[in-house]
Amino acid sequence: MKARATETQRKTRIQIENEERILDAALEEFSAHGFRGATIDRIAEHAGMSKPNLLYYFRRKQDIYEALIARLLDKWLEPLQALNAVGDPLPELQSYIRRKLEMARDFPRESRLFANEILQGAPRIKRLLESELKPLVDEKAEILRGWMRAGQINTVDPRHLIFSIWSTTQHYADFDVQVQVILGPDRGAVGRFEDAARYLETLFLDGLRPKDKTGGTPRVRDL
Repeated sequence: MKARATETQRKTRIQIENEERILDAALEEFSAHGFRGATIDRIAEHAGMSKPNLLYYFRRKQDIYEALIARLLDKWLEPLQALNAVGDPLPELQSYIRRKLEMARDFPRESRLFANEILQGAPRIKRLLESELKPLVDEKAEILRGWMRAGQINTVDPRHLIFSIWSTTQHYADFDVQVQVILGPDRGAVGRFEDAARYLETLFLDGLRPKDKTGGTPRVRDL
């Protein structure tokens, strides 16, 4: 059964605001306790509303979780969607790395929520991964292959390149406590994320930049 609020043809401003309150409270609850540990009662408490009022908008915990994940995935895919085929490859990739790292800095709860779902085998979002994430990665992998064929960047597996950027940037959200302990109190959030950005740019961009001692076009093997 659908919640009554979802049956309204056009949502009111109050309905939109209350749904946002619920989803923000749910983010706190799910990122701290996971799907199984989270409760409707605590989400309602965090949202500052009664449980019956919350259930007017979402009938089940599953419905809240799926709405939250769908919103999160939209936000998470924005940097990859911005990768432009007509742009200069290295600046495009530099911008992508920076935006992913900024998301790790600004949205750590969202990153941990997504990571926890994946670690559990993505039982509640596999459909979204198949319908939204995979086609986008396939599309951007073709852009990367085009740059490689043109000799603009070195030849690597494009999907594994994307995986590597994901894993290195999101490390700073998912393992932030560990990073802070190892770097020490002298490196605040701004300092450690800027250091990370410079390091990852050097790691990826220097590795992808074609090198040709003769001054000619680098040889690029078939893709």
